[in-house]
Amino acid sequence: MATIAEMWHWFRIRLRNRKPQLRLALRVTVAAILAYVVAQFLAAPLAGLWSVLTAVVVTQMSVGGSLKATIEYSIGTLGGAVYAGAVAQLVPHADETALLAVLALAVAPLAFLAAINPHFRVGPFTAALVVLGATATHTGPIGSAFYRVIEVALGGLTGLLVSLLVLPARAYALVVEAATDMLDLLARSLPELLSGLTHDLSAAQVAHIQNDIAVAYQRIDAVAGEAKREQMTYLAAEPDPGPLLRALRRLRYDFIMIGRAAAVPLPERFRESLGVPLARVGDTAVDYLRASSAALRAHRGPPPLAAVEEALDAHDAVVAALRREGTMRDLSVEAVERIYALGFALDQMRENFGDLARTVTENRSDRVRIRDQR
Repeated sequence: MATIAEMWHWFRIRLRNRKPQLRLALRVTVAAILAYVVAQFLAAPLAGLWSVLTAVVVTQMSVGGSLKATIEYSIGTLGGAVYAGAVAQLVPHADETALLAVLALAVAPLAFLAAINPHFRVGPFTAALVVLGATATHTGPIGSAFYRVIEVALGGLTGLLVSLLVLPARAYALVVEAATDMLDLLARSLPELLSGLTHDLSAAQVAHIQNDIAVAYQRIDAVAGEAKREQMTYLAAEPDPGPLLRALRRLRYDFIMIGRAAAVPLPERFRESLGVPLARVGDTAVDYLRASSAALRAHRGPPPLAAVEEALDAHDAVVAALRREGTMRDLSVEAVERIYALGFALDQMRENFGDLARTVTENRSDRVRIRDQR
């Protein structure tokens, strides 16, 4: 019994951590069923196949994502159906060879257009359905194109309505979730990067860290676009994700500079003098990043920055003392450049921590304002 209870507890924790994914699964299921029922009610050709497929495709993690997918799918379908329908109607294709020629003529230009403009990615697929689907629907090319557009419009509208009405997920909430994940990643990565200043850190390790940070930022950038789309269409009253996105982008650049400075350990004299100050900078910065992540997630005010500033001031004081002693005179140009680059990166991190604090404050204030308006 204890084993069953432990397994159930483990399963509940996993489900609790996957709430956004479970909500998406529910929305996709509801959209598919609803699109099928409506298509059957309207007696659509092909038993509502394309309505169901469209509803499944356009139902995304957020309302903004669903809106983007619906627009792109509709544009690609309309363009592909109109062009392919005209080609199939104007070019005779009574035999197999002629049919292959018409198929190539319909698909090739749309495939080229899709490679240029992602809005038309579904165009070649639609063209193939229009040319070859006339037999399945027992209609001509124009009829096949018409029904294709109608079914896609029905599926797209169904998917968008379900995204708006069934446990709707706002894109800004996904921005905050992705931002907190990135801040936690930065907190885990900073000590490893700083260790390269006093110990050997391979280029592969640095590249792996930077790649993980880049992937985390790309995720935020993608959902921020969905959040802006929701705002422009008045589908949601949410804070502007722009300031948070800029603050995280600047922090990413800071970590890139720190990684470059840590490619080779500091000269021995600097390692001895800066070991403790750099460890203190790392500890306070990690605490600040984690506290900022928690504050952003809970819509609280930012944590105090005093400990980080004191650690950075102590680091700067040691560097200044080493400079006064003339320690840098015997160093290579490359070593001096890396020391200055590190100092610049840490100064920028100080400023960008301040920007992060302001975005956390704005997130809390905007949430309170929107809540009061509702």
